[in-house]
Amino acid sequence: MRESAAERHDRLLALVRERGTARVSDLAGLLGVSPVTARRDVEALAARGLLDRVHGQVSWPRGQGPAGPRAGGGLVLGLLAPSATYYFAEVIRGAHEAAARAGARLILRISDYRPEEDRARTEGLLAAGAEGVLVAPGWRGPEDRLAYGDWLAELPVPAVLLERRADPGTPLDGLDRVVSDHAHGVLLALRHLLGLGHATPLLVARGDSPTALAVRAGYAEALRTLGLEAPHTVIDSVPAERDPEGFERAVRALHEAVGSGRASAALVHNDVDAIQVVQRLAELGVRVPEDLALIAYDDEVAALADTPLTAVAPPKRQVGRHAMELLVERVSEAGGEAGEEEARRHLSLLPSLRVRSSCGASAGTGF
Repeated sequence: MRESAAERHDRLLALVRERGTARVSDLAGLLGVSPVTARRDVEALAARGLLDRVHGQVSWPRGQGPAGPRAGGGLVLGLLAPSATYYFAEVIRGAHEAAARAGARLILRISDYRPEEDRARTEGLLAAGAEGVLVAPGWRGPEDRLAYGDWLAELPVPAVLLERRADPGTPLDGLDRVVSDHAHGVLLALRHLLGLGHATPLLVARGDSPTALAVRAGYAEALRTLGLEAPHTVIDSVPAERDPEGFERAVRALHEAVGSGRASAALVHNDVDAIQVVQRLAELGVRVPEDLALIAYDDEVAALADTPLTAVAPPKRQVGRHAMELLVERVSEAGGEAGEEEARRHLSLLPSLRVRSSCGASAGTGF
């Protein structure tokens, strides 16, 4: 994927911030661009007051701390998200609303689920003037958290981890964080399906994001809580457009479980996969909800399916709002008089269940 100018600017600012002073020709080599491109980028950033430029060299602006100047005298806050669409669109909206209520300007950077670039993107936020940051790293699994996570605990400004958890006892675990309690959401779904008379529901889930992994872990936890055994191993789901054969294997596994009588209900992560699963099952002769009661996880587009899908709805907008309110509080504390330090907070918000047609129950009967 071609790097955008904004992404290249973030990398350039991070290099200058790390070195203090650098030659434009050296920056061109480090960035892998032509001297003309590097010079044009430096001129653009210097015009915005983000760099000082003198005689072929650039330096971090004199008199500025790592967070840079406030824009227009107001509070400037940053948000790093892996995406601005689907799940995180609502998270960002909630954060933006809370920032506006606090009279703050919000600056957004998108990592596109490239965790190796999270640090540079965040450095770009600091260089643009952010005095505190919300960070939702682009981790896809635990290995990314281990490889690209430690720097978060060393940021020079207040930071709140957003929709991400840290391993207990690690430096990241000492950060403030606001997350959805996905284990609670899975438990809601299973209890609802069991209450409708179904045997233990199956789980069909991806494994390529922190939310997907949390849903999988929540499923195992819910089975233990309810004293149940899984009727089938978790069926690995993949995006149909990215891996048609893998998607077909998942659908066939679910089809076989229904046809053999081992399952009459399923929880599917995420909405898009759930809609496509329902469509493909119909082609194979399995009807929802007559043959299979189904609940989707995320509730982004579940209501728009031919048969509106019951869905677990994480409180995405509230996650963004509460995280921003906490960040504003932390920035205010950092700028005030020294006193007793407030304890860090780990805030978990509970998802809800939105009952529609796909589980065979009337709306309003959810737990």
